[in-house]
Amino acid sequence: MTDIRTTPIEADRFYHIYNRGINGENIFKSDHNYLFFLNKISEFLVPVCDVYAYCLMSNHFHLLIKIKSDVELESFIKVQNPNADFNVKGLHSPQNIFSKQFARIFNSYSQAFNKENNRHGALIESPFKRKAITSDEYLINTIIYIHQNPQNHSLVDDFSKYNFSSYQSILSNSKTLLKRDEVIELFDDKENFILSHKKIIDFYF
Repeated sequence: MTDIRTTPIEADRFYHIYNRGINGENIFKSDHNYLFFLNKISEFLVPVCDVYAYCLMSNHFHLLIKIKSDVELESFIKVQNPNADFNVKGLHSPQNIFSKQFARIFNSYSQAFNKENNRHGALIESPFKRKAITSDEYLINTIIYIHQNPQNHSLVDDFSKYNFSSYQSILSNSKTLLKRDEVIELFDDKENFILSHKKIIDFYF
């Protein structure tokens, strides 16, 4: 069985990233928590990937991202570390920069959450789960699945009203960290984006 810790995430590829709290514990307890986590995504992930969809729920989250190109990743690494050796292998190699940035999100968020809730220890499972997207159909269905998650978990009666997914942001004109135009293009237009979300998608994770 492939070890997820040693399988590098490849440049220019789409991935469905998902994870949950330790033992299924809640990792978001307030609107502030959700917004803080999204800010950390903007700070640490957007430099190394494009975000196409997300959904944050009380004890887990889903992201659909596309890793930036090798050239963009190497440029980012050089800014962070001018003496970086691009021949290095292993956890701290350029090929694993995405995982390293994700670890920074988890560490920063967990420290703030633990301090706020007077708790100690790990908050989010490690390593984070990921699935490579292998076709346009899979890509589109994953976006729909991510947006439908709050309704599938009975958090809301209508997923389109849920505040902490990318569904509303994609349809709005407000500032966003998302690749909004690229998402709409996948569905041809906003009308088809809305219509496509009326079919039920369940991947049985």
